[in-house]
Amino acid sequence: MLDERALVDGCRHKDRTAQRKLYELFARKLFVVSQRYTKNRDDAEDVLQDAFVKAFQHIDTFRFECPLEAWLKRIVINTALKHIRKQKPWQNQAELEDVAPNALPQTEDSLSGLHYQQLLKMVQELPPGCQAVFNLYAIEGYTHPEIAELLDISEGTSKSQFSRARMLLQQKIQNERPIPK
Repeated sequence: MLDERALVDGCRHKDRTAQRKLYELFARKLFVVSQRYTKNRDDAEDVLQDAFVKAFQHIDTFRFECPLEAWLKRIVINTALKHIRKQKPWQNQAELEDVAPNALPQTEDSLSGLHYQQLLKMVQELPPGCQAVFNLYAIEGYTHPEIAELLDISEGTSKSQFSRARMLLQQKIQNERPIPK
């Protein structure tokens, strides 16, 4: 197997074999990332394909300052966010300060007993704005100010979308659990 430097060098020279190997090496992991930001498999595939096209177009900018996988993951996330921004899912959303304090859940639910595919489906069923903010904050580790800048929304909207996502996910999790007899 080629090392990453040789693979990147081949891609810089538009070598189709190197491009295919790079795709085969990372596509599966990056598809999972893409799925977290989209509503269905077709959209996730479109985002992944667009991300790889961008990666191949901009491979000259990769300087090995981070792992290649991290660089590619960033491209997938940015491509997914661009896809989401086109939909403008946060229009007409309340700021966190406008949400009634009692409307937000106060308990922490455990995710034990749920499978990854069930959780992924629940996240995919969230409204697009909630889904994007939830992924960026809870999974990718961005702060609300960073999310606000990435999505061109206010920090309050980011917080509101995250709170709404948590509430919706907690409701979905409770509905998935078997009712005790």
